[in-house]
Amino acid sequence: MTELVHAARPGQLATRNRSAADDWPDEALDFANELATHYPAGDPYPGLVGAWIARQKTKNTRTTYVRQYRVWDAYARGTGTHPLQARFPLAEAFSRHLETAPTLRPVKGGHRGEKAPTGPPRSDAARANLLSACSSFHKYAVRALGDGHDPFDLVARPELDQDGSATQGSTEEESAQLLAAAHKDGPRSYALFLAIYTMALRLDSALAAQVEDLGYDKGHRTLNVRLKGGRRKPKVVPPATGHAIDVYLAGRTTGPLIQTRNGNPLDPAYVWKLVRRLATQAGISNAATFHPHVLKHDAVTHALDAPDAKLHHVQDFADHMDPRTTRRYDRRRGRLDNSPGYRIAARIAERLPGGED
Repeated sequence: MTELVHAARPGQLATRNRSAADDWPDEALDFANELATHYPAGDPYPGLVGAWIARQKTKNTRTTYVRQYRVWDAYARGTGTHPLQARFPLAEAFSRHLETAPTLRPVKGGHRGEKAPTGPPRSDAARANLLSACSSFHKYAVRALGDGHDPFDLVARPELDQDGSATQGSTEEESAQLLAAAHKDGPRSYALFLAIYTMALRLDSALAAQVEDLGYDKGHRTLNVRLKGGRRKPKVVPPATGHAIDVYLAGRTTGPLIQTRNGNPLDPAYVWKLVRRLATQAGISNAATFHPHVLKHDAVTHALDAPDAKLHHVQDFADHMDPRTTRRYDRRRGRLDNSPGYRIAARIAERLPGGED
């Protein structure tokens, strides 16, 4: 593969002046080099994309943007258009393309990482996020080059129900069943799942945590967590969770809080498979679609269920910057629990065939 930049290897002296790309995270450098194989030597576009990826604050965001932007780049090239020369009609056609285009899914029996376009089309939310990522790059390119415009600026985004959510929640009993299954699976699974649930953690925050991030503040055990957007915040580690972590660590004082046997950070893809497997073992009704964020989603919903719950306390617990985000959890919960459908169905039941039996 033709590399966009050649960083000095360990033990070698650099043979040229340093490049800004030498300080890029791996996700940015790898993607820039990937794009460089499709464009002429000297084309600034791959480096521009790499710089845009590099400026994202967290690995999770960088990885997501790479995955999303790759779709647009391939589409533009497929039409014979250089992405920097794309105009509004092409961006709008791309938006329509996403409505029916299949998504990539792992190939059963294929080699590691092999995927094929066999999945269902993207949801409205997924399409909105992908279009926003494309617009983010083009706005960055306009600022960096001092020329051009964002072809996605006028592309209509899917209209989303702000109170809706594709995440299917669980009852507290189901959450307890899942945690029991995790406990049976082993100390690592139990420590991870209990931490995500009782601390309302995103998966990337949980997997990025280091043992050194554990501490104490005014008598509270804490974990200094990296949140969405890169900011840090100490979060309370409840006693039961702290005990589960201590059992799992077994005296270890350094390295990733949750790690593989070889001491590497746990792979998010592995956790996705793990949580679905344990949800199935636990008999969770939505096990087929269960994913790690459901644990945080349920934690916030269950916190709001408490009789003395205060919105601002739950907002802080959930790490929501805007209280309206927390309120959406409350409205989603109420929309199901308070549905008039339950009442009218009960009233009409006695008038239906067999209703008097």
